[in-house]
Amino acid sequence: MSTHADIGVMSGAMLFIKADLKLSDTQCGVLAGILNIYSLIGAAAAGKTSDKIGRRYTIVFAASIFFVGSLLMGFANGYAFLMFGRFVAGIAVGYAMMIGPVYTAEISPASYRGFLTSFTEVFINIGILLGYVSNVAFSNLATTLNWRLMVGAGAIPSVILGVGVLAMPESPRWLVMKGRLGEAKRVLGKVSESQEEAEFRLAEIKEAAGISADVNDEICVVPEKSQPKGVWSQLLLRPTPAVRHILIVVLGLHFFQQASGIDALVLFSPKVFKKAGIQTTHQQLLATVAMGVTKTVFILVATFFLDKVGRRPLVLSSIGGMAMCLLGLAIGLTVVDHNPDHRIQWAVAVSVFSVLAYVAVFSMGMGPMVYVYCSEVFPTKLRAQGCSMGIAVNRVMSGVVSMSFLPLAKAVTTEGSFFIYAGIAGAGFAFFFLLLPETKCRTLEDMEKLFGSFINWRTTLKELKQNESAGNRQDGKGPIDA
Repeated sequence: MSTHADIGVMSGAMLFIKADLKLSDTQCGVLAGILNIYSLIGAAAAGKTSDKIGRRYTIVFAASIFFVGSLLMGFANGYAFLMFGRFVAGIAVGYAMMIGPVYTAEISPASYRGFLTSFTEVFINIGILLGYVSNVAFSNLATTLNWRLMVGAGAIPSVILGVGVLAMPESPRWLVMKGRLGEAKRVLGKVSESQEEAEFRLAEIKEAAGISADVNDEICVVPEKSQPKGVWSQLLLRPTPAVRHILIVVLGLHFFQQASGIDALVLFSPKVFKKAGIQTTHQQLLATVAMGVTKTVFILVATFFLDKVGRRPLVLSSIGGMAMCLLGLAIGLTVVDHNPDHRIQWAVAVSVFSVLAYVAVFSMGMGPMVYVYCSEVFPTKLRAQGCSMGIAVNRVMSGVVSMSFLPLAKAVTTEGSFFIYAGIAGAGFAFFFLLLPETKCRTLEDMEKLFGSFINWRTTLKELKQNESAGNRQDGKGPIDA
């Protein structure tokens, strides 16, 4: 939550940072988006770190780094110092975005994995909303002070996160990878619905790690082939058809989530609302709070549908809805822009409604689903590094979109920018329709069977629907027969 509160905070804080430090639009754009580029360092290191010290301590490490970054930004006395604080905070963002969903997916039962993993996005949205609220709360203070309190406040939730995660168990899959079977068994006993389910999950994890089912020692030796070595070769140089399919889908999910303009809309929402006809800074900040409330409410709604409706329907309906909302926003802003002397009320209403509808449909699908889906489809040995690659694409695209929005808006107008984002979202719909298998209720060890062949995964999807209608679900204690 602390890492993503920065997005909401910066949307309002930039208005005051620009005035206090006398920054240009280009400097503001770089300041907003550069954190995503810096986060590549954390994303690249997170896989290796989490495989070495564990998923749980990697989260604590990320929270500690963000705590330092928030304080540095709050005490910055100039643009260079502020950029250094963004650099430190960016590394933490990269770590947190990769490890949070991976940890949750690895510790969750199959029947509730979507619900629990989606809480990463819930806390992201709560963080953004708190950022918006802090902007309004501090906006009336002196310009030299208000933005420092806005960006420095992120240190508080990072402490809560770091301390809170210490009370949680380590990932049982990571423990098995390290040969610590006794600890893994005890963790599974705590997080499973029954002892039978815990034993079933342990047996599957041991099988995936190449450990014989007869081995029940407290500590054992994991076969060399199951150790997280040669991961990059298996991902990029010699992937199996299934791993290649998984990688394409994961990179596509992260690419289209960001390339369709979500960070541009969140970071520069005051500018968008001003363009739509909302004039005062206070009103613009209040409008961003309404947007944050909408995002948070709909992500909470989405968490209850992930394991019922499934991943594929939510992704397709979300990206399709985003394309339509972006088109509506672009049309509304075009009408407003062509009537500068008097406001066209219906165009203003369409623009504001399109923004709220956009963040709603994003939160119902593309927001949580990217992290849920990507954290569950990779084989255990490849999961940390594979998710790191996805996060790297996510952060690059977020940085590109954030830093290019203001220059793009100047070049093709603000409404023209949203026409472009609408086209990208439409392309995303076609991509997901063709390549995205359904993973609902599958165990993590069962995922590779869904990938590798277009015909095979379409057949599996059909069988999944038939099994559901026949009532053959195994209540989360194992994979659905397929």
